[in-house]
Amino acid sequence: MKICIYGAGAIGGYLAHALAQAEGVELSIIARGPHLEAINANGLTLIKDGESKTVKVNGTSNAADLGPQDAVFNSLKAHQAWGSADALKPLLGPDTVVVTCQNGVPWWYFHKIGGEYEGRTLDAVDRGDRQWKAIGPERAIGCSVYPATEIAEPGVIKHIYGDKFALGEPSGETTERIQKLSALMEEGGLRAPVLDDIRSELWLKLWGNLCFNPISALTRATLDVVATDPGTRALAKRMMLEGQQIAEKLGSSFRVDVERRINGAAKVGAHRTSMLQDLEAGKPMEIDALVTAVQEMGRIVDVPTPALDGTLALVQQLARVQGLYPTYPEEG
Repeated sequence: MKICIYGAGAIGGYLAHALAQAEGVELSIIARGPHLEAINANGLTLIKDGESKTVKVNGTSNAADLGPQDAVFNSLKAHQAWGSADALKPLLGPDTVVVTCQNGVPWWYFHKIGGEYEGRTLDAVDRGDRQWKAIGPERAIGCSVYPATEIAEPGVIKHIYGDKFALGEPSGETTERIQKLSALMEEGGLRAPVLDDIRSELWLKLWGNLCFNPISALTRATLDVVATDPGTRALAKRMMLEGQQIAEKLGSSFRVDVERRINGAAKVGAHRTSMLQDLEAGKPMEIDALVTAVQEMGRIVDVPTPALDGTLALVQQLARVQGLYPTYPEEG
């Protein structure tokens, strides 16, 4: 099976290292810069539990070098995935599946959801319907990513915790294509359960991201502080309840209550959220997939989001002032 990891950074590299060890996989990666150079020269190395293992993979920066694949895992950040939609097209054959590994609301969210919202698109994560048109929602498989990893140095991925990549078809069906991918991922040492409601799983992670990320970026506070300080905890809870109303109106459910979800975040400890890390590193902040899209969905289903609106306006302004808000070229 021909599989390409599009964006073999921290998470994509971890995925690639696992799939390279599955029997019958012809693996390629898309990466760039010193990271790609190191992988092509020395292989892709994973450091996990104090042990180091290197695998050989075929790496390039140009999808046209590889041709059509059976499956593509897109592990870029949401704004990068939008920007690369056309560049990914050489990897797509008639039956290619595309697994979306981004945080937040996926661009295909309303595909196969059924009911009055079927086929809606989301400007916040797919300006001009670029991914919808270039990739096609029928190719999409959802993925909720749980591991934490980092690039220790070019060509070297350090595993911090977690090995779960939950998969799900937008339709909720258990198809042959998703079973095959799950089996290969598990053969490579990952946990890849196939879920019949991937949207609810995505919401469970998004539930924390939609509030903890922007609040931490605005305050520079770590997760344990945001979740326990009375003021920021109360704001996070209001934002989460707004998100929950939206999700439930769209048919999703939550297997834990809001207090338990916040307490769970507090137990993580002095963690700097991804949005805070991006701010401190001077990288574009992943605001739209985590927060703006939730606001847009609220407008679609007629759920007011006053707490989310105010927090979003502040973090958007912060990102713009710092020059860290991803920009989208006008559609021609």
